[in-house]
Amino acid sequence: MSVIERSDVPIAVKNDNVELRTAPVGELTVGFVDIQKGTDLGPALVGLPGDLCQCPHWGYMLKGRVMMRTDQGEEVYESGQVFYWPPGHAPVALEDSEYVDFSPTDEFTKVIRHLTGTA
Repeated sequence: MSVIERSDVPIAVKNDNVELRTAPVGELTVGFVDIQKGTDLGPALVGLPGDLCQCPHWGYMLKGRVMMRTDQGEEVYESGQVFYWPPGHAPVALEDSEYVDFSPTDEFTKVIRHLTGTA
């Protein structure tokens, strides 16, 4: 068993609007995400299949509200909620938000490489 402290997790993506820290946890990757109000990750996902994130995420909203756009419509997730985001989504921060999620490492790595231009 081990404990993962957010402050010990390396930054995978960082700009003025988003900070993503990731670390392996078995066959999954834990992501600590801070996303600023008004940030729409849709444009950063262009080029992925359907121009949407194709990695599933299971997690918990620590703070804020995030709207998830999908081909089936939009859904809002709020502080205190557990979530499952299936493949085919693009987040928009409605408020300054923080969440932690767990994702299959291979799929998440592909998305991170796309976001950082190292694909």
